[in-house]
Amino acid sequence: MLILTRKVGQAIIIGEDIEIKILEIVDGQIKLGITAPKNISVLRKELIEIKDENLKAASVNKEALSKIEKFIKKR
Repeated sequence: MLILTRKVGQAIIIGEDIEIKILEIVDGQIKLGITAPKNISVLRKELIEIKDENLKAASVNKEALSKIEKFIKKR
């Protein structure tokens, strides 16, 4: 992990075409501006984690579903 110290108005460049600029720092919160090509997705990590958790929760265990179906049919 690279750790940098930046001030408002300063930026870092990733590769040749991604720029992350410090726009504002207020009460411990940092506002970032990200410039990247349209084919590069820029997402907050917590949204990806929530999506992954939702997909896992929504997946169906076929074996358990089969057991439930058999149980219901017996009644």
